[in-house]
Amino acid sequence: MYNLIQMASIQQINGDYYGSKETLTEALPYLKKKDIYSVSINNFFGIADKELSNYDDAIYYYNEALKDCADFLCKQPSLNNIAVIYIHQKKYDNAIKIFESILKTKKSGEGYQNSNALILDNLGYALYKKGLHEKGLLFMQKGLDSRNKFRDDYGSIESNLHLTEYYTESDPQKSKQYALNAYETATKLNSIDERLEALSFLMTNNSVINKTGHIQKFIFLNDSILKVRNNFKNKFAKIKYDSKKEKDENEKLRLEKAITQKDSENEKIVFIATLIILLFLLAYLKKHYDNRNRIEKIKTAYNTETRIAKDIHDELANDVFDTITFAQTQSLTPENNTGILLQKLDRIYIRVRGIARENNDIDTGTNYSRNLKDMLSTYSDKNINVSINGLEKINWDLIEELKKITIHRVLQELMVNMKKHSQASVVVLKFEYDGNKIFINYSDNGKGGEKSKIIKNGLQNMENRILSIKGAITFETEPQKGFKVKITMPK
Repeated sequence: MYNLIQMASIQQINGDYYGSKETLTEALPYLKKKDIYSVSINNFFGIADKELSNYDDAIYYYNEALKDCADFLCKQPSLNNIAVIYIHQKKYDNAIKIFESILKTKKSGEGYQNSNALILDNLGYALYKKGLHEKGLLFMQKGLDSRNKFRDDYGSIESNLHLTEYYTESDPQKSKQYALNAYETATKLNSIDERLEALSFLMTNNSVINKTGHIQKFIFLNDSILKVRNNFKNKFAKIKYDSKKEKDENEKLRLEKAITQKDSENEKIVFIATLIILLFLLAYLKKHYDNRNRIEKIKTAYNTETRIAKDIHDELANDVFDTITFAQTQSLTPENNTGILLQKLDRIYIRVRGIARENNDIDTGTNYSRNLKDMLSTYSDKNINVSINGLEKINWDLIEELKKITIHRVLQELMVNMKKHSQASVVVLKFEYDGNKIFINYSDNGKGGEKSKIIKNGLQNMENRILSIKGAITFETEPQKGFKVKITMPK
Protein backbone atom coordinates (compact mmCIF):
# COMPACT_ATOMS: atom_id res chain seq x y z
CA MET A 1 0.00 0.00 0.00
CA TYR A 2 2.85 2.40 0.84
CA ASN A 3 4.41 1.80 -2.58
CA LEU A 4 1.11 2.47 -4.36
CA ILE A 5 0.67 5.76 -2.46
CA GLN A 6 4.19 6.83 -3.44
CA MET A 7 3.49 5.90 -7.06
CA ALA A 8 0.34 8.03 -7.01
CA SER A 9 2.35 10.93 -5.59
CA ILE A 10 4.90 10.66 -8.41
CA GLN A 11 2.09 10.59 -10.98
CA GLN A 12 0.60 13.80 -9.53
CA ILE A 13 4.00 15.52 -9.57
CA ASN A 14 4.13 14.74 -13.29
CA GLY A 15 0.57 15.95 -13.93
CA ASP A 16 -1.04 12.52 -14.42
CA TYR A 17 -4.08 13.03 -12.16
CA TYR A 18 -6.28 10.41 -13.83
CA GLY A 19 -3.51 7.84 -13.52
CA SER A 20 -2.92 8.73 -9.85
CA LYS A 21 -6.60 8.09 -9.07
CA GLU A 22 -6.32 4.65 -10.66
CA THR A 23 -3.24 3.85 -8.57
CA LEU A 24 -4.93 5.07 -5.37
CA THR A 25 -7.94 2.89 -6.17
CA GLU A 26 -5.59 -0.11 -6.38
CA ALA A 27 -4.38 0.72 -2.85
CA LEU A 28 -7.86 0.74 -1.27
CA PRO A 29 -8.18 -3.08 -0.84
CA TYR A 30 -5.03 -3.03 1.34
CA LEU A 31 -6.51 -0.41 3.69
CA LYS A 32 -7.50 -2.32 6.84
CA LYS A 33 -7.96 0.54 9.35
CA LYS A 34 -8.19 4.31 9.65
CA ASP A 35 -4.66 5.67 10.09
CA ILE A 36 -2.02 7.82 8.43
CA TYR A 37 -2.35 5.76 5.22
CA SER A 38 -6.08 6.43 4.91
CA VAL A 39 -5.37 10.15 5.50
CA SER A 40 -2.75 10.14 2.72
CA ILE A 41 -4.98 8.28 0.25
CA ASN A 42 -7.93 10.65 0.82
CA ASN A 43 -5.68 13.72 0.59
CA PHE A 44 -4.21 12.52 -2.70
CA PHE A 45 -7.70 11.80 -4.04
CA GLY A 46 -8.64 15.37 -3.05
CA ILE A 47 -5.59 16.87 -4.77
CA ALA A 48 -6.32 14.96 -7.99
CA ASP A 49 -9.97 16.08 -8.07
CA LYS A 50 -8.99 19.67 -7.26
CA GLU A 51 -6.54 19.78 -10.18
CA LEU A 52 -9.25 18.26 -12.42
CA SER A 53 -11.69 20.98 -11.18
CA ASN A 54 -13.97 18.42 -9.50
CA TYR A 55 -14.24 20.70 -6.48
CA ASP A 56 -17.15 19.06 -4.67
CA ASP A 57 -15.49 15.63 -4.90
CA ALA A 58 -12.20 17.13 -3.68
CA ILE A 59 -13.89 18.63 -0.59
CA TYR A 60 -15.51 15.26 0.13
CA TYR A 61 -12.13 13.48 0.20
CA TYR A 62 -10.48 16.19 2.29
CA ASN A 63 -13.28 15.86 4.86
CA GLU A 64 -12.76 12.09 4.87
CA ALA A 65 -9.07 12.71 5.58
CA LEU A 66 -10.01 15.02 8.49
CA LYS A 67 -12.08 12.25 10.09
CA ASP A 68 -9.01 10.00 10.29
CA CYS A 69 -6.64 12.63 11.73
CA ALA A 70 -5.65 12.27 15.39
CA ASP A 71 -4.28 15.80 15.95
CA PHE A 72 -4.38 19.34 14.55
CA LEU A 73 -1.00 19.03 12.82
CA CYS A 74 -2.48 16.24 10.71
CA LYS A 75 -5.68 18.22 10.02
CA GLN A 76 -4.08 21.51 8.93
CA PRO A 77 -3.14 20.52 5.33
CA SER A 78 -6.67 19.25 4.62
CA LEU A 79 -8.25 22.35 6.17
CA ASN A 80 -6.01 24.60 4.09
CA ASN A 81 -6.85 22.63 0.92
CA ILE A 82 -10.60 22.91 1.58
CA ALA A 83 -10.26 26.68 2.07
CA VAL A 84 -8.27 27.00 -1.18
CA ILE A 85 -11.08 25.22 -3.04
CA TYR A 86 -13.59 27.63 -1.50
CA ILE A 87 -11.55 30.46 -3.06
CA HIS A 88 -11.85 28.73 -6.47
CA GLN A 89 -15.61 28.48 -5.87
CA LYS A 90 -15.74 32.19 -4.84
CA LYS A 91 -16.96 31.22 -1.35
CA TYR A 92 -14.55 33.68 0.19
CA ASP A 93 -16.26 33.96 3.59
CA ASN A 94 -15.99 30.18 4.10
CA ALA A 95 -12.32 30.25 3.14
CA ILE A 96 -11.52 33.22 5.41
CA LYS A 97 -13.24 31.53 8.36
CA ILE A 98 -11.07 28.40 7.99
CA PHE A 99 -7.81 30.31 7.58
CA GLU A 100 -8.53 32.47 10.64
CA SER A 101 -9.36 29.40 12.74
CA ILE A 102 -6.02 27.81 11.75
CA LEU A 103 -4.09 30.96 12.72
CA LYS A 104 -5.84 31.07 16.12
CA THR A 105 -4.76 27.54 16.98
CA LYS A 106 -1.48 27.42 18.86
CA LYS A 107 1.13 25.39 17.03
CA SER A 108 4.71 24.45 17.69
CA GLY A 109 7.40 22.23 16.27
CA GLU A 110 9.40 21.95 13.07
CA GLY A 111 7.76 23.42 10.00
CA TYR A 112 5.45 25.76 11.94
CA GLN A 113 6.93 28.90 10.39
CA ASN A 114 6.43 27.72 6.82
CA SER A 115 2.88 26.49 7.43
CA ASN A 116 2.02 29.75 9.20
CA ALA A 117 3.35 31.76 6.24
CA LEU A 118 1.23 29.63 3.89
CA ILE A 119 -1.94 30.39 5.86
CA LEU A 120 -1.12 34.10 6.08
CA ASP A 121 -0.65 34.31 2.32
CA ASN A 122 -3.80 32.33 1.51
CA LEU A 123 -5.86 34.38 4.00
CA GLY A 124 -4.61 37.60 2.40
CA TYR A 125 -5.46 36.30 -1.06
CA ALA A 126 -8.98 35.33 0.04
CA LEU A 127 -9.50 38.79 1.60
CA TYR A 128 -8.26 40.44 -1.61
CA LYS A 129 -10.58 38.34 -3.79
CA LYS A 130 -13.47 39.30 -1.52
CA GLY A 131 -12.68 42.98 -2.11
CA LEU A 132 -10.84 43.82 1.14
CA HIS A 133 -7.74 44.91 -0.74
CA GLU A 134 -5.76 46.72 1.95
CA LYS A 135 -6.30 44.05 4.59
CA GLY A 136 -5.56 41.32 2.06
CA LEU A 137 -2.33 43.03 0.99
CA LEU A 138 -1.19 43.23 4.63
CA PHE A 139 -1.54 39.47 5.15
CA MET A 140 -0.04 38.55 1.75
CA GLN A 141 2.99 40.74 2.48
CA LYS A 142 3.38 39.18 5.94
CA GLY A 143 3.30 35.76 4.34
CA LEU A 144 5.98 36.67 1.79
CA ASP A 145 8.19 38.29 4.45
CA SER A 146 7.95 35.16 6.60
CA ARG A 147 8.78 32.89 3.69
CA ASN A 148 11.80 35.01 2.74
CA LYS A 149 12.96 35.08 6.37
CA PHE A 150 12.88 31.31 6.74
CA ARG A 151 14.11 30.68 3.18
CA ASP A 152 10.97 28.95 1.98
CA ASP A 153 11.84 29.47 -1.68
CA TYR A 154 9.08 27.28 -3.08
CA GLY A 155 6.43 28.93 -0.91
CA SER A 156 7.64 32.39 -1.98
CA ILE A 157 6.66 31.59 -5.58
CA GLU A 158 2.96 31.45 -4.65
CA SER A 159 3.25 34.62 -2.56
CA ASN A 160 4.83 36.50 -5.47
CA LEU A 161 2.14 35.24 -7.86
CA HIS A 162 -0.62 36.39 -5.51
CA LEU A 163 0.97 39.84 -5.28
CA THR A 164 1.43 39.88 -9.05
CA GLU A 165 -2.32 39.43 -9.47
CA TYR A 166 -3.05 41.99 -6.73
CA TYR A 167 -1.08 44.76 -8.48
CA THR A 168 -2.11 43.84 -12.05
CA GLU A 169 -4.49 46.78 -12.38
CA SER A 170 -3.33 49.24 -9.73
CA ASP A 171 0.45 49.15 -10.28
CA PRO A 172 1.59 47.18 -13.39
CA GLN A 173 5.24 47.92 -12.65
CA LYS A 174 5.05 46.27 -9.23
CA SER A 175 3.04 43.42 -10.72
CA LYS A 176 5.79 42.90 -13.29
CA GLN A 177 8.50 42.76 -10.60
CA TYR A 178 6.62 40.21 -8.50
CA ALA A 179 6.01 38.10 -11.62
CA LEU A 180 9.73 38.21 -12.45
CA ASN A 181 10.57 37.20 -8.86
CA ALA A 182 8.22 34.24 -9.12
CA TYR A 183 9.61 33.25 -12.53
CA GLU A 184 13.25 33.39 -11.38
CA THR A 185 12.59 31.27 -8.27
CA ALA A 186 10.44 28.79 -10.20
CA THR A 187 13.22 28.49 -12.81
CA LYS A 188 15.79 27.84 -10.08
CA LEU A 189 13.60 25.12 -8.56
CA ASN A 190 12.57 23.75 -12.00
CA SER A 191 8.88 24.29 -11.21
CA ILE A 192 7.31 24.37 -14.67
CA ASP A 193 3.67 25.11 -13.77
CA GLU A 194 4.65 28.16 -11.70
CA ARG A 195 6.95 29.38 -14.49
CA LEU A 196 4.04 29.19 -16.94
CA GLU A 197 1.76 31.08 -14.54
CA ALA A 198 4.36 33.83 -14.05
CA LEU A 199 4.86 34.11 -17.83
CA SER A 200 1.10 34.37 -18.38
CA PHE A 201 1.05 37.43 -16.12
CA LEU A 202 4.05 38.96 -17.90
CA MET A 203 2.40 38.44 -21.30
CA THR A 204 -0.60 40.54 -20.24
CA ASN A 205 1.23 43.15 -18.16
CA ASN A 206 0.88 46.67 -19.56
CA SER A 207 4.30 47.76 -18.27
CA VAL A 208 6.16 45.07 -20.25
CA ILE A 209 7.35 46.70 -23.48
CA ASN A 210 8.62 43.67 -25.39
CA LYS A 211 6.39 40.67 -24.68
CA THR A 212 7.65 38.50 -27.55
CA GLY A 213 10.32 36.82 -25.44
CA HIS A 214 7.83 35.93 -22.72
CA ILE A 215 5.34 34.59 -25.27
CA GLN A 216 8.02 32.43 -26.92
CA LYS A 217 9.13 31.04 -23.54
CA PHE A 218 5.50 30.30 -22.60
CA ILE A 219 4.82 28.42 -25.86
CA PHE A 220 8.10 26.48 -25.64
CA LEU A 221 7.60 25.51 -21.98
CA ASN A 222 3.93 24.63 -22.47
CA ASP A 223 4.66 22.40 -25.48
CA SER A 224 7.62 20.81 -23.69
CA ILE A 225 5.75 19.98 -20.49
CA LEU A 226 2.84 18.49 -22.43
CA LYS A 227 5.23 16.21 -24.33
CA VAL A 228 7.14 15.25 -21.16
CA ARG A 229 3.96 14.48 -19.22
CA ASN A 230 2.44 12.47 -22.06
CA ASN A 231 5.68 10.47 -22.38
CA PHE A 232 5.73 9.96 -18.61
CA LYS A 233 2.19 8.60 -18.58
CA ASN A 234 3.00 6.16 -21.38
CA LYS A 235 6.24 5.02 -19.73
CA PHE A 236 4.60 4.74 -16.30
CA ALA A 237 1.79 2.60 -17.71
CA LYS A 238 4.37 0.39 -19.46
CA ILE A 239 6.41 -0.03 -16.25
CA LYS A 240 3.30 -1.06 -14.32
CA TYR A 241 2.31 -3.44 -17.08
CA ASP A 242 5.80 -4.97 -17.41
CA SER A 243 6.05 -5.40 -13.64
CA LYS A 244 2.71 -7.17 -13.48
CA LYS A 245 3.60 -9.25 -16.51
CA GLU A 246 6.88 -10.41 -14.92
CA LYS A 247 5.08 -11.23 -11.68
CA ASP A 248 2.41 -13.18 -13.55
CA GLU A 249 4.98 -15.03 -15.62
CA ASN A 250 6.96 -16.00 -12.50
CA GLU A 251 3.77 -17.24 -10.89
CA LYS A 252 2.97 -19.21 -14.01
CA LEU A 253 6.42 -20.84 -14.01
CA ARG A 254 6.08 -21.72 -10.33
CA LEU A 255 2.74 -23.40 -10.94
CA GLU A 256 4.05 -25.28 -13.96
CA LYS A 257 7.02 -26.53 -11.95
CA ALA A 258 4.74 -27.70 -9.18
CA ILE A 259 2.59 -29.52 -11.71
CA THR A 260 5.66 -31.21 -13.19
CA GLN A 261 6.89 -32.34 -9.78
CA LYS A 262 3.53 -33.82 -8.81
CA ASP A 263 2.69 -35.26 -12.22
CA SER A 264 3.35 -38.78 -10.99
CA GLU A 265 1.00 -38.50 -8.01
CA ASN A 266 -2.37 -38.71 -9.71
CA GLU A 267 -4.35 -37.41 -12.67
CA LYS A 268 -6.75 -35.43 -10.51
CA ILE A 269 -4.02 -33.09 -9.22
CA VAL A 270 -2.76 -32.54 -12.79
CA PHE A 271 -6.26 -31.71 -14.00
CA ILE A 272 -6.89 -29.22 -11.17
CA ALA A 273 -3.52 -27.52 -11.65
CA THR A 274 -4.08 -27.22 -15.40
CA LEU A 275 -7.50 -25.72 -14.83
CA ILE A 276 -6.02 -23.15 -12.43
CA ILE A 277 -3.44 -22.13 -15.02
CA LEU A 278 -6.10 -21.71 -17.70
CA LEU A 279 -8.29 -19.61 -15.43
CA PHE A 280 -5.29 -17.51 -14.43
CA LEU A 281 -4.37 -16.88 -18.06
CA LEU A 282 -7.92 -15.92 -18.93
CA ALA A 283 -8.08 -13.48 -16.01
CA TYR A 284 -4.69 -12.03 -16.96
CA LEU A 285 -5.67 -11.51 -20.59
CA LYS A 286 -8.97 -9.91 -19.62
CA LYS A 287 -7.29 -7.53 -17.18
CA HIS A 288 -4.61 -6.64 -19.72
CA TYR A 289 -7.29 -5.87 -22.32
CA ASP A 290 -9.32 -3.79 -19.86
CA ASN A 291 -6.25 -1.84 -18.71
CA ARG A 292 -5.19 -1.08 -22.26
CA ASN A 293 -8.63 0.24 -23.19
CA ARG A 294 -8.84 2.34 -20.02
CA ILE A 295 -5.40 3.88 -20.58
CA GLU A 296 -6.29 4.76 -24.19
CA LYS A 297 -9.56 6.37 -23.12
CA ILE A 298 -7.84 8.43 -20.43
CA LYS A 299 -5.10 9.51 -22.85
CA THR A 300 -7.64 10.49 -25.51
CA ALA A 301 -9.71 12.49 -23.00
CA TYR A 302 -6.62 14.27 -21.70
CA ASN A 303 -5.38 15.22 -25.19
CA THR A 304 -8.86 16.49 -26.12
CA GLU A 305 -9.11 18.56 -22.94
CA THR A 306 -5.63 20.01 -23.54
CA ARG A 307 -6.47 20.99 -27.14
CA ILE A 308 -9.79 22.57 -26.19
CA ALA A 309 -8.20 24.43 -23.27
CA LYS A 310 -5.53 25.81 -25.61
CA ASP A 311 -8.17 26.86 -28.17
CA ILE A 312 -10.18 28.63 -25.48
CA HIS A 313 -7.07 30.38 -24.19
CA ASP A 314 -5.92 31.44 -27.67
CA GLU A 315 -9.30 32.24 -29.24
CA LEU A 316 -11.54 33.59 -26.51
CA ALA A 317 -9.50 35.05 -23.65
CA ASN A 318 -8.70 38.40 -25.26
CA ASP A 319 -12.18 38.90 -26.75
CA VAL A 320 -13.92 38.11 -23.46
CA PHE A 321 -11.61 40.42 -21.55
CA ASP A 322 -12.10 43.19 -24.13
CA THR A 323 -15.90 42.81 -23.97
CA ILE A 324 -15.95 42.86 -20.16
CA THR A 325 -13.75 45.95 -20.12
CA PHE A 326 -16.01 47.70 -22.64
CA ALA A 327 -19.15 46.88 -20.64
CA GLN A 328 -17.55 48.11 -17.42
CA THR A 329 -16.13 51.34 -18.79
CA GLN A 330 -18.70 52.48 -21.35
CA SER A 331 -22.24 53.66 -20.86
CA LEU A 332 -24.68 51.39 -22.69
CA THR A 333 -27.34 54.11 -22.98
CA PRO A 334 -26.15 55.46 -26.37
CA GLU A 335 -27.42 53.31 -29.21
CA ASN A 336 -24.05 53.04 -30.92
CA ASN A 337 -22.42 51.64 -27.74
CA THR A 338 -25.14 49.01 -27.49
CA GLY A 339 -24.47 48.06 -31.10
CA ILE A 340 -20.73 47.74 -30.45
CA LEU A 341 -21.37 45.51 -27.43
CA LEU A 342 -23.67 43.27 -29.50
CA GLN A 343 -20.99 43.03 -32.20
CA LYS A 344 -18.41 41.96 -29.63
CA LEU A 345 -20.77 39.34 -28.18
CA ASP A 346 -21.57 38.06 -31.68
CA ARG A 347 -17.85 37.69 -32.41
CA ILE A 348 -17.42 35.66 -29.21
CA TYR A 349 -20.37 33.46 -30.23
CA ILE A 350 -18.83 32.86 -33.67
CA ARG A 351 -15.50 31.91 -32.12
CA VAL A 352 -17.13 29.49 -29.66
CA ARG A 353 -18.99 27.88 -32.55
CA GLY A 354 -15.73 27.65 -34.48
CA ILE A 355 -13.95 25.93 -31.57
CA ALA A 356 -16.81 23.44 -31.28
CA ARG A 357 -16.62 22.75 -35.01
CA GLU A 358 -12.83 22.40 -34.97
CA ASN A 359 -12.94 19.81 -32.19
CA ASN A 360 -15.60 17.60 -33.77
CA ASP A 361 -14.55 14.10 -34.76
CA ILE A 362 -13.41 13.78 -38.38
CA ASP A 363 -15.24 11.23 -40.51
CA THR A 364 -12.52 9.51 -42.56
CA GLY A 365 -14.90 7.12 -44.30
CA THR A 366 -16.84 7.41 -47.54
CA ASN A 367 -18.13 10.91 -46.63
CA TYR A 368 -14.65 12.34 -46.09
CA SER A 369 -14.49 14.28 -49.38
CA ARG A 370 -17.94 15.82 -48.93
CA ASN A 371 -17.30 16.74 -45.28
CA LEU A 372 -13.94 18.32 -46.16
CA LYS A 373 -15.59 20.41 -48.88
CA ASP A 374 -18.41 21.42 -46.51
CA MET A 375 -15.86 22.51 -43.89
CA LEU A 376 -13.92 24.63 -46.39
CA SER A 377 -17.12 26.13 -47.79
CA THR A 378 -18.24 27.37 -44.36
CA TYR A 379 -15.53 30.05 -44.59
CA SER A 380 -17.17 31.52 -47.70
CA ASP A 381 -19.49 34.48 -47.13
CA LYS A 382 -20.55 37.73 -48.76
CA ASN A 383 -17.02 39.13 -48.31
CA ILE A 384 -14.95 36.00 -49.04
CA ASN A 385 -15.22 33.76 -52.12
CA VAL A 386 -13.73 30.28 -51.53
CA SER A 387 -13.04 28.24 -54.70
CA ILE A 388 -12.29 24.49 -54.38
CA ASN A 389 -10.94 22.58 -57.41
CA GLY A 390 -10.05 18.91 -57.93
CA LEU A 391 -11.13 17.62 -54.52
CA GLU A 392 -13.44 14.96 -55.93
CA LYS A 393 -10.82 13.68 -58.40
CA ILE A 394 -8.77 12.13 -55.60
CA ASN A 395 -9.64 8.57 -54.53
CA TRP A 396 -9.63 9.24 -50.78
CA ASP A 397 -10.33 5.57 -49.99
CA LEU A 398 -6.68 4.85 -50.89
CA ILE A 399 -5.33 7.48 -48.47
CA GLU A 400 -4.31 6.50 -44.91
CA GLU A 401 -6.68 7.60 -42.15
CA LEU A 402 -4.00 9.58 -40.26
CA LYS A 403 -3.11 11.54 -43.40
CA LYS A 404 -6.76 12.38 -44.08
CA ILE A 405 -7.10 13.69 -40.53
CA THR A 406 -3.89 15.73 -40.94
CA ILE A 407 -5.09 17.25 -44.24
CA HIS A 408 -8.42 18.21 -42.66
CA ARG A 409 -6.78 19.83 -39.61
CA VAL A 410 -4.08 21.70 -41.58
CA LEU A 411 -6.58 23.13 -44.08
CA GLN A 412 -8.85 24.06 -41.18
CA GLU A 413 -5.97 25.95 -39.54
CA LEU A 414 -5.19 27.68 -42.84
CA MET A 415 -8.79 28.83 -43.22
CA VAL A 416 -8.96 30.03 -39.61
CA ASN A 417 -5.70 31.94 -40.14
CA MET A 418 -7.11 33.47 -43.31
CA LYS A 419 -10.34 34.50 -41.61
CA LYS A 420 -8.52 36.10 -38.68
CA HIS A 421 -5.54 37.76 -40.32
CA SER A 422 -5.43 37.94 -44.12
CA GLN A 423 -8.37 40.26 -45.02
CA ALA A 424 -8.68 38.23 -48.23
CA SER A 425 -11.66 38.38 -50.57
CA VAL A 426 -10.70 35.41 -52.79
CA VAL A 427 -9.35 32.03 -51.65
CA VAL A 428 -8.44 29.23 -54.09
CA LEU A 429 -7.68 25.61 -53.12
CA LYS A 430 -6.48 23.20 -55.81
CA PHE A 431 -6.11 19.44 -55.25
CA GLU A 432 -4.04 17.16 -57.53
CA TYR A 433 -3.06 13.48 -57.38
CA ASP A 434 -0.54 11.57 -59.54
CA GLY A 435 -1.09 8.09 -58.08
CA ASN A 436 1.74 8.34 -55.54
CA LYS A 437 1.52 11.85 -54.10
CA ILE A 438 -1.13 14.39 -53.16
CA PHE A 439 -0.55 18.04 -54.07
CA ILE A 440 -2.56 20.80 -52.40
CA ASN A 441 -2.09 24.45 -53.43
CA TYR A 442 -3.65 27.22 -51.36
CA SER A 443 -3.64 30.92 -52.33
CA ASP A 444 -5.46 34.07 -51.28
CA ASN A 445 -5.32 37.75 -52.22
CA GLY A 446 -4.99 38.96 -48.64
CA LYS A 447 -2.57 41.44 -47.16
CA GLY A 448 0.22 38.87 -46.79
CA GLY A 449 3.25 39.83 -44.72
CA GLU A 450 6.86 39.02 -43.96
CA LYS A 451 7.35 35.27 -44.28
CA SER A 452 9.48 34.86 -41.16
CA LYS A 453 6.98 36.70 -38.96
CA ILE A 454 3.93 34.86 -40.31
CA ILE A 455 5.46 31.42 -39.74
CA LYS A 456 6.72 32.45 -36.34
CA ASN A 457 3.31 33.75 -35.29
CA GLY A 458 1.10 30.76 -35.96
CA LEU A 459 1.93 28.37 -38.83
CA GLN A 460 4.61 26.30 -37.10
CA ASN A 461 1.96 23.84 -35.94
CA MET A 462 0.87 23.21 -39.55
CA GLU A 463 4.45 22.50 -40.57
CA ASN A 464 4.90 20.06 -37.68
CA ARG A 465 1.70 18.20 -38.62
CA ILE A 466 2.79 17.78 -42.26
CA LEU A 467 6.35 16.74 -41.36
CA SER A 468 5.00 14.12 -38.94
CA ILE A 469 3.45 12.23 -41.88
CA LYS A 470 6.57 12.64 -44.05
CA GLY A 471 5.10 15.42 -46.16
CA ALA A 472 6.43 18.85 -47.17
CA ILE A 473 4.92 22.31 -46.84
CA THR A 474 6.17 25.69 -48.11
CA PHE A 475 4.87 29.21 -47.52
CA GLU A 476 5.14 32.10 -50.00
CA THR A 477 4.11 35.61 -49.02
CA GLU A 478 5.07 39.27 -49.16
CA PRO A 479 3.35 42.34 -47.75
CA GLN A 480 0.27 43.23 -49.87
CA LYS A 481 0.94 40.32 -52.26
CA GLY A 482 -1.25 37.62 -50.81
CA PHE A 483 -0.40 34.31 -49.21
CA LYS A 484 0.40 30.92 -50.85
CA VAL A 485 0.92 27.48 -49.38
CA LYS A 486 2.08 24.33 -51.18
CA ILE A 487 1.59 20.93 -49.54
CA THR A 488 2.99 17.66 -50.84
CA MET A 489 2.58 14.26 -49.18
CA PRO A 490 2.75 10.57 -50.15
CA LYS A 491 -0.58 8.74 -50.32
